[in-house]
Formats: sequence, structure tokens, C-alpha cells
Amino acid sequence: MEKIMRGIDTRLIHAGEPDPPIEGAVAMPIFQSSTFAYRGETSYHALRYIRLNNTPNHVALHRKLAALEGAEAALVLASGMAAVSTTLITVAGADERVMAQECLYGGTHDLMRDEFPRMKIGVDFIDGANAAGWREALTPQTRAIYVETISNPLMQVADLRAAAAFARAHGLISIVDNTFASPINFRPAEHGFDLSIHSGTKYLNGHSDIVAGAIIGRADLIEKINRTASHFGGSLDPHACFLLHRGIKTLGVRMRYQNASALEVAHFLAAHPKIAAVNYPGLPSHPEHQRARELFDGFGGMLSFELRDGLAAADRFIDGVTIPISAPSLGGVESLITRPATTSHSGMPPAERERVGIRDGLIRLSVGLEATGDLIEDFTRSLESC
Repeated sequence: MEKIMRGIDTRLIHAGEPDPPIEGAVAMPIFQSSTFAYRGETSYHALRYIRLNNTPNHVALHRKLAALEGAEAALVLASGMAAVSTTLITVAGADERVMAQECLYGGTHDLMRDEFPRMKIGVDFIDGANAAGWREALTPQTRAIYVETISNPLMQVADLRAAAAFARAHGLISIVDNTFASPINFRPAEHGFDLSIHSGTKYLNGHSDIVAGAIIGRADLIEKINRTASHFGGSLDPHACFLLHRGIKTLGVRMRYQNASALEVAHFLAAHPKIAAVNYPGLPSHPEHQRARELFDGFGGMLSFELRDGLAAADRFIDGVTIPISAPSLGGVESLITRPATTSHSGMPPAERERVGIRDGLIRLSVGLEATGDLIEDFTRSLESC
């Protein structure tokens, strides 16, 4: 009898699992083998081999990820940037163009600014929240539109429904980086996106112990992306597959706690006299708050903010907190705090960072699983020195 898997929490645990379990193992075993016996495959990409992303560990993960977002297929790769770069160079080639949200994760922005010109791939940056202006950036050579569900690090919410509709209307491939929201809060395929991308390093795994990437979406596109990936060699090793597979199973309980905790922290900061601005889509003051309410099942565990006394106060605040760890990355069980100007967006020229609103004193916070009251008490004490 088929399992009932209507709820996402059930799919987190059971979707994609071997049935029956391999040798009765409740947890997916690690297939620590680079090579598998020939079984009569008639094409190279059908051979079972780690670099081709089709070992038992890969296949189970692919099925689970596709089920989480209600998509046709999925693919895991060696990092989030492997997922971003492999996807984009598959859908756009020399003398073709991509439309991209202007405020993006620094690594993605650097890829587009530094590497794409050498590949003769053009990029037209757009205001993700202003769909009325996108038509001006469209050219006959445009092949895709690329946005982030919640932008890094300003927590902007692009007009996601419009992005998917614009792509359909103009024959483009719609791509969204869904890392900050996770499948718990937003499932892009349900809103018409062709592809979603995740840094599996972050919320999907959730324990700050691997680097991984994932692409979820249309089966025909995933097949093309996997062929590109097999040529570039960005496969995920079996042990990392196992850890990601294990981490995903607790995504629901982790993400919902982080949604609630981050919202409480954001309200606290927004009311504090030493805080100049808080960027969090769950706050009514956020310019895209209503859009976020309509699109998301939760507002995420990420927020950013600025202190009234600027950069020096930001450094004092980060030095003064005792619970969050000052480090890049996000989405783990521990709270992490950083200034994007020195970490995730340090590759952007200062003038460009300033233009899009990433000031030197901006602080980005990834809320972990610590007691919310402890975090707020810690922040209160640190703010006294600012």
C-alpha cells in the first residue's frame, strides 16, 4: 500500500527513501564506492559513477528534493555556487544574455561580473521588485531571468509571481535561488518557476558541516544541467550526500523555529533606539511585507540591520555578542553574525555595494536554534556598549 505523503513534514522523512529499505537499514546507507558494475547501459550518462551524480545516495536525495518542492526532478552538486554556475552556463551560452536581480549573493554577482564576460554571456541587472521595468532589459538574446526568493543580504522580496509569468510570456527560463526561504516557506514549482537553486550548505543540511548545492525543477532542464555538471566534475561525494540526506529530515522543525525566533528578534531590534533600520520581510515596515505574506509560509531565519552610529558601532556590537559566532554562511543550528562588506559581498566594489544599499555597517544575522530570550538578552547587553 502506498504511503500517505500529503504533508511536507512526511515527505521530508519518507520521500525518496529506498523501498524496501536496503538490508533493512532505516537510515540510508553510504555507498562509498566511486565505481559500480556495468549493467548493460547503452549510454555514457547512464553508467553508474559518482561524477555522473547517479549513485544510490544521489538518486535518493534527488527524489526527496523533487518531492519537497513538488517538482519533476532534482540534482545535487558539490556546492551552491556549482549549482548556480552550472545552471546558468547550461541555459545561456556565448552571445546570449541573462536578466538578473541587481542585489544578489556576492558569489553569484561576482560570477556574473567577472566570469561571464570571458564566456561572452551578457547580464542585464533589473530591480526585482519592479516588474514594470523588466521589458526594457529584454533582448532577443535573453534566455533566462534569475532572482532570489529573499535577497542576500537586504532581505528584499522580488515580484516572484511576475518573474515566473514574465519568463513564460517571453520564452525565458525562470530561475530562483530559494536558499533563504527553503522548501518549508516557499516552493517555486508551485508558482510556475522552471528551476530553483539551493545552497545545501545552509538550511537544507542545517548543521554547518558540509558544502553542497541543489537544483530542483523541470526534468528536461535538470537532465541538461547534469550533463554539463558531469563534464565539469562538480559532483557531491557519497558521505556529503548522506549528511545532506540526514539534515533534510529535520528541516521542518528547524525552519519553523527559526521563522518564529527571527521574527521575535526582528521586532526587538526594530524597537531599539540604537537601531536605525531592520530588514526582515516579516515586519510590517518591510516594503514587500504584504507580498511576503501572500507568497511565504514563513519569513525565514535571516535578517539584516544597521546601527544609528554606523560602522564603528556595528563592529562594537559584533564584538560584544557572546552567542552568535562571527562567521560567514548561514542556516545552521548556531546563530551566525557578519558584516557582508567583509565576507559574502567583499568581492563587490565598494561603490557598487553602496549603490544597491549594502553599506559597510550593515550586519547580517542568521538566527539559529538557541533560546530566543537568550539571544535578545545577549543583544541587549551588547547594544549597551554601542
